[in-house]
Parts: sequence; structure tokens; C-alpha cells
Amino acid sequence: MSEFTITINDQAVPAREGMTVLQAAREAGIHIPTLCYHPDLPPLGACRVCLVEIEGERNLQPSCAFPVRPGMKVRTHSPTVRKARRTVVELLLSDHPSDCTTCARNGNCELQALAEELGLREVRVRVEPPGREVDDSSPAVVRDPDKCILCRRCIETCAQIQGVSTLRIKGRGYDSIIGAPRPLRLLRPVHQPLPNRCPYRKIPHPPRLGRPRRPEYFHRRTDRPCCARCAG
Repeated sequence: MSEFTITINDQAVPAREGMTVLQAAREAGIHIPTLCYHPDLPPLGACRVCLVEIEGERNLQPSCAFPVRPGMKVRTHSPTVRKARRTVVELLLSDHPSDCTTCARNGNCELQALAEELGLREVRVRVEPPGREVDDSSPAVVRDPDKCILCRRCIETCAQIQGVSTLRIKGRGYDSIIGAPRPLRLLRPVHQPLPNRCPYRKIPHPPRLGRPRRPEYFHRRTDRPCCARCAG
């Protein structure tokens, strides 16, 4: 595998063939914010939060999916890049429930941390969330569709890691929602890795049977053995 050097923010950064801009930046200790990216999953480029400016490219490119090439020059925090990121996150927040202060994930939420990093203190346009019901019918996971940002991490985890491909995006535009193509509960250990990869943790583990739902347990991250067969 050939090695070469690229330039990120006027800094020479070693890279290897097959790497993405994001991987090269992270190995060099250069921060690029992300939402849909997860190191265990194939790059999606869905959220557009990791956009960077690359010399010679007409448009901003998603660093999680753009491959490195010898001699390329990248800027990760130019005014154009920061403005684009702020717009993307502001649109995500426009129809997101504004209950951060009472949310169980307050202070431990990737979306909230990203908004703070970008200096977003208010959202100029607000749209009322659809008001979908929380789905707690499954013994494996609990889903709150109103807090989903459609990053697709759960879809890729279900398909690439668990190998069951239960989840997909249903509907279009504002009506898009992640769910199963037919009525199907997410059952048993096969779907328990999903909460650990949700940036908002909108799919928390359920409480133990017979115990009240407390916020600190409702969202607690746990690791349990997983089978490779869908119990649905």
C-alpha cells in the first residue's frame, strides 16, 4: 500500500492509498465533526456534517467518504465549511424536539455537542415535530421517532454487522421514518447493538422487567452478547 503526503490546514499529513480524508485527519489529530460516521460501519456521507474544502473540487466534499490522493490540499474549518455545517445542523434541529434541558441524554448527546461546537444558540426556523408515538413494544429496544435524525447508523448496523437488514427508511421528505418494511418488533439480542451506535441514543435499551423507567437506566449503555439471527 503506497504512502504519500497530503496537506490539511497547511499541515503536512501522512496518508495511505485507500484512506479517506477523515481517516487521515483523525490519525493526525485533526478534528472534523461527524454524525452519520461510525468507525465500525462503511462510510455513508449522509449527514453532510463532515464537509471539507478540497482544492480543485467545485463543491464541498464529505470527508468520511472522499478518498485521499497524493498532493491534495484540504481545509477543514474555512468560513465556507463552517457556514455549511451550521446550516446542516440548524436544519436538523429545526424539527427536533426542544426538550434538551429535561432530556435524559442532556450533556451526553452528539447532536447537542455538535450544536455547541458550532455556536448554535438558536434555530431561526422551527417546525413542530410530527408527534409520533414512542415505540416501546419491543423487549430489545425502545424507539423515539421524533428524535431520529435519519443518520442511518442503525440501518447499517442491522445490515452490515447483524446481517438481518430489518430496518430501512420509509416514506419521503418530511415524512421519512426509519422502520421495518412490515410490522415487526425488534426482538431479543439481535438488535441490542443499535442503541450504542445512535448519535442521539434515540434507541435506548429498555428497563429491566418489573422496574420503573428511570432516565439514567432508560438510556444506559450496555453491551450484551448478540446472535446473528432475527427473532422477528
